[in-house]
Amino acid sequence: MSIVEPKSTAIFLAGLLSCTTLTLGMRPAAAVEQCRFITAKAEREACYQRQEVELAAKRNKPEPKRDTTMEALQQMKQEDQALDRQIHGICRGC
Repeated sequence: MSIVEPKSTAIFLAGLLSCTTLTLGMRPAAAVEQCRFITAKAEREACYQRQEVELAAKRNKPEPKRDTTMEALQQMKQEDQALDRQIHGICRGC
């Protein structure tokens, strides 16, 4: 029967998490660097062209959608006020 100490398990998990984070964090940088090592000039230039297109796409992201909640609330408020005027005109103290 094997007993695992909680401290060693925590250290192992922390190390695994940090290695995973570092590995995932380096992938975009590795993609950028791979063009430098392509020996064929045409392929290397095509690689740089693809990266340029990807970078331009990242820079030209569409504007975030506006939150229309306030506009919807203002429109409902105006509709409620109009309805209140109509009801007040119909019902006079009944």
